[in-house]
Amino acid sequence: MLCRTRTSRATVARGSALDMEIRRGRFTRSLFLDSPQDSDIQKKIDYEIRMRDGACKLLAACSQRDQALEASKSLLTCNARIMAYMSELQRMKEAQVMQRVARRSSDAGPMDDRLPCKGKVAISDLRIPLMWKDTEYFKNKGELHRCAVFCLLQLGREIYDTDMVMVDRTLTDICFDNSIVFHEASPGFKLRVELYSCCVEDEFSVSSAPRKLASKLSSSLGRSAGRKMRAAMEPGVCGPVSNGGSSTLLLPTPSVPGPKYHLLAHTTLVLAHVQDSFRTHDLSVSGNEECTYWLPLYGSVCCRLAAQPHCMTEQMMSGSLKVKQHGGDRQNWTKIYGVLKGTNLFCYRREEDIEAKVEPVFTIAVNKETRIRASEKDPQSKAQSISITNRYGGEEVTHAVGTESREDTQRWMEAFWQQFYDMSQWKQCCDDLMKIDMPSPRKPAIVTPKQGSLYHEMGKSCHFVTTLSSPNTIVRVNNI
Repeated sequence: MLCRTRTSRATVARGSALDMEIRRGRFTRSLFLDSPQDSDIQKKIDYEIRMRDGACKLLAACSQRDQALEASKSLLTCNARIMAYMSELQRMKEAQVMQRVARRSSDAGPMDDRLPCKGKVAISDLRIPLMWKDTEYFKNKGELHRCAVFCLLQLGREIYDTDMVMVDRTLTDICFDNSIVFHEASPGFKLRVELYSCCVEDEFSVSSAPRKLASKLSSSLGRSAGRKMRAAMEPGVCGPVSNGGSSTLLLPTPSVPGPKYHLLAHTTLVLAHVQDSFRTHDLSVSGNEECTYWLPLYGSVCCRLAAQPHCMTEQMMSGSLKVKQHGGDRQNWTKIYGVLKGTNLFCYRREEDIEAKVEPVFTIAVNKETRIRASEKDPQSKAQSISITNRYGGEEVTHAVGTESREDTQRWMEAFWQQFYDMSQWKQCCDDLMKIDMPSPRKPAIVTPKQGSLYHEMGKSCHFVTTLSSPNTIVRVNNI
C-alpha cells in the first residue's frame, strides 16, 4: 500500500524502512517526488536502511572483535550511502524546479542542451606509505599499536568500500588490493577517497564495558532486581541507552555499542589526475599523535586512476554510407556500413560483419585534429556528402562520406560534433583507450592480517568470516 501527500505528491511504500524513518522525523516526505528516478533512489535508500538496521543488530550482539569491526565498517558505509542518495534526491528536486522556472520565463533564450557523455572511472592498487619512528620499526621498541583501517570511496551517489586491513609497526605501507569501478562518472567528477581507522584494543574494550558492568550488577543484585537493571542498561538497536521511560541513563556508552571508526585522512581526485599509470597524490591527514586511531602517514597516496568515456567504448552512430577518397573518380563510391566509435569511423562491408567480428575494410581516423564539413549535393550522384580531413605526417588526406538524404547528413554531423565535444571534455582520456579490469565478485571478508610478521600470523588461532548480504546476517566461524 502506498501513501501520498497532497502537497508534494511523494510516493513512499507504507511500512517500508524509508517510511519508518520519515515517521521518526529523520527525513522529510516533501523531499521525495513522484518520478521513476525518485522511485529508484527510494528503493536504494530503503535497502540501505535495512542493511544499516541489520548491521546495528549484529554490532549489538557481537562478542568477537573482528566481527564487530566488520559490522561497524558496514554501518558507516550504509550511512554514507543513505546521505549520498538523499543529496541526489535534493539535487534532482532543485533541477526540476529550475526547469519549470525556465519554461515559464518569457525572456528565456535558447538553451544549449549539449552534455558530455558519461564514462567509467576505476581506481586500483591503492598504497598509503607509513612513516614509523626508527625505535618503533627497526628496534621494535614501545607498545605494539594496532589499528583496523579501510578506505571509503565516493563519486557522486556511488559509494564503495575496500577490505579491512590490520596495521601495526611491522608494515611499511597500507595496501588495498581492491579494484573499484564507478559507472556513472561525468568529466567533472570528484572522487573522494577517505581513510578510516579504529584502534583495535581501546575501542572494543571501552564499548564492551557497559555490558560487562550490567552483567556483574545483575548477578549481585539478585535475579529479579538484576534483570530489571540489566534491561535498563542494555542499549537498543541504533538508539540511546534507555531505562524504559522517557529519560536516558547517563552512561559513557555510544548510541551503538562497538568499535568506532574515525576519519584519518582524505583526498579528492579529479579528471586531471587520470593517467594510465601508477601515480602519487597528496593526502590530507586528520588528527594527531594524541588520537588513539592515529597512524604515522607519510602524507601521500599512490594509486592507478583510469577512465573510459562512453564515446571511446560504445557505438555513438552507425548506418549505411558511401565512401570515396578525395581526388578519385567521382562515380567510384563504395557502399559500406559505418560505425563511429572511439577515435575512428570503422567501415564494414555489411552490418552483419560487426557481430561476426570481421575486420573492417578500412578505418577513417576521427580525433581531436580531424576537420569535418558538410558539402552540397553531388550534382551527379544527387547525394549529400561529408568531408573528413586528417593530416598524416605532412600530407592531408580527405575522405568523402556520402549519405542518402539531408536528414541522414544532419544526424551524422550531429554525431561528429557530439564526439568532438566529448573528446574536448574528457581530454587525455580520449587519446587512447585506457584498460579497466572489472572487479571480481567480492568474497566474504576474512579478517586476518594480509601483511605482517610471521609471529603475528602464527599467533592467530582462528579467523572469523562475516557476511553482511542481508539484514539476517550470517556469522560463520572457521577454525584453522
